[in-house]
Amino acid sequence: MKVEMDLANNPAQTPTNGGSENISASTLSSLLASKDRDYLLPSTAEADQVKISDLEGKVIGIYFSANWYPPCRNFNRVLIGVYEQLKSNGSNFEIVFVSSDEDLDAFNSYRQSMPWLSIPFSDLETKKALNRKYEVESFPCLVILQPEGTKDDATFYDGVELVYRYGLDAFPFTKEKLEELQREEKRKHDSQTVTNLLTNPERDYLLNQTMTRKVPVDSLIGKTVGLYLSAQWCSPCVEFTPKLISIYQKIKQSLKEKGSEDFEIIFVTNDRDRSSFESYFGTMPWLALPFGDPTVRSLAKYFDVQWIPCLIIIGPDGKTVTKQGRNLLNLYQENAYPFTDAKVESLEKEMEEAAKSLPRSEYHSGHRHELTLVSEDSGGGPFICCDCEEQGSGWAYQCLECGYEVHPRCIRAVTPQSSMEDR
Repeated sequence: MKVEMDLANNPAQTPTNGGSENISASTLSSLLASKDRDYLLPSTAEADQVKISDLEGKVIGIYFSANWYPPCRNFNRVLIGVYEQLKSNGSNFEIVFVSSDEDLDAFNSYRQSMPWLSIPFSDLETKKALNRKYEVESFPCLVILQPEGTKDDATFYDGVELVYRYGLDAFPFTKEKLEELQREEKRKHDSQTVTNLLTNPERDYLLNQTMTRKVPVDSLIGKTVGLYLSAQWCSPCVEFTPKLISIYQKIKQSLKEKGSEDFEIIFVTNDRDRSSFESYFGTMPWLALPFGDPTVRSLAKYFDVQWIPCLIIIGPDGKTVTKQGRNLLNLYQENAYPFTDAKVESLEKEMEEAAKSLPRSEYHSGHRHELTLVSEDSGGGPFICCDCEEQGSGWAYQCLECGYEVHPRCIRAVTPQSSMEDR
């Protein structure tokens, strides 16, 4: 099952698995030390152990992570960049790595990439105590500890989301700082237009599909625009792109029949080199930002995009309609256009009506157990379809024995005996 897009919630309103608290030297020692250890392991580039007491007065990030989990490795690269910039600026910030790696070799391998401190891998009791104290339920997790005397309350924040969302600007992770960032973010969103989203002082155009013609960004004013963040190296992206092309062409054809050209998609590349970008973009029928353009990175940060593929919908007024474009297309195909709340509400009502005529249970080819039709009100909810591997919500056929779920449209009904034989 693959879900590669997970847009962060507003961390000040929806705390998840991180915290912000004031901490004294004695408390710091009780958190990080053991009865026979008063030090932390330095980065592999340093030789000397670091006394835990040396962390007094610093903002500390307790970093729960594991080498075996790809989202941890992805975040690790981002966190290293922020940490090194803060250290070069002389900021009083330190990170302590709490490993959930499977063995010492994995721990040592992962730690080699880290420029910060670590709890020794062998100290299981301290690691378990930290996980319990901060109720760590998912990785990566970054808990922010404020030095004693900081004028901040104990509001909880998720450090991972803050680093992804604000980067270096999140420091020192106080409530006052985060409220300032959110005010600035709101101001930007309130004044958002398609022009200020997609242009910069050096460029006011996009590339057409052949990359031989420059299309003015202003030509998109008044249109519904999809920003498609994707990359050739990303398998879920490569799987989703043909579906998006098919739906895009159906929407364009439908609009053309009505005498309208009010929909466009812009490819925002996350490819690692120009040749990959050109090869991937060559399969697409829409426009693109140039490879290496600084707007690519600023859009990902502005919209807090943590996973790809991601399809962000901008309305004719230049304001954001939804960051869930991919999910809406998976649910409703071309019928999702123009992606507005009113349209989605109408489609949900249609789905509710259609569900009344669906069988209450089915046997599905490739799964041995009976599947039961469920809704969000009867045990369902957001899920990943085990057949097409795309996200779903609302109605689903669910196996009450093992949790297997599929979209109603993905059901290939068979007799119970046939289902057993297919297995």
